[in-house]
Amino acid sequence: MSLNVAVIYYSATGTVFELAKAAATAAEKAGAEVRLRKVRELAPEEAIASNKGWAEHVLATQHVAEATHDDLEWADVLIIGAPTRFGLPAAQMKQFIDTTGPLWGQGKLINKVVTSFTASSTHHGGQESTILALNNTFYHWGAIIVPPGYADPIQFQMGNPYGTSHTSSNGEVMPGEVELAAIEFQTKRTVEVAAAYQYGLSHV
Repeated sequence: MSLNVAVIYYSATGTVFELAKAAATAAEKAGAEVRLRKVRELAPEEAIASNKGWAEHVLATQHVAEATHDDLEWADVLIIGAPTRFGLPAAQMKQFIDTTGPLWGQGKLINKVVTSFTASSTHHGGQESTILALNNTFYHWGAIIVPPGYADPIQFQMGNPYGTSHTSSNGEVMPGEVELAAIEFQTKRTVEVAAAYQYGLSHV
């Protein structure tokens, strides 16, 4: 049974984007149909231009389509990633989430299988609280949250059972082997849980 997976992310300087790409690749390897989508940039042009890494990333990802409500409806699995801002998801992701009220009201987000990931500039920069904040939305949707837990040896190196997280040192350090392996495992686990759920529904 083929699953639809939407990897929806926001990234300023590219670290979350690298994790999102790895998640999309892992979902494809698991046999899913995949959409990689970024949420709309809200920052003013002068703010983006003031940060070289941010400006370069915006240009480099012009080809990535922006996320829409159709992507949420289409997906069986949602893998959502955003950097932390003061221990909360970046405003760009929060704004996208805040537009989902009509879908929520129609019950179209119930039983979506979801998981989340993040990055911050510093150690202890709010990674766990950002993932927990994203998950608060999923509770309201009636979604099925799949954490990576410590269900694979890579998680004992990653050390975050809530979801893959990365410390970027102000965008200067891209995700390495451990982080990329962790998001691959997290994606694979989420797709497997979704497949088991769909199989169960089809045999009720």
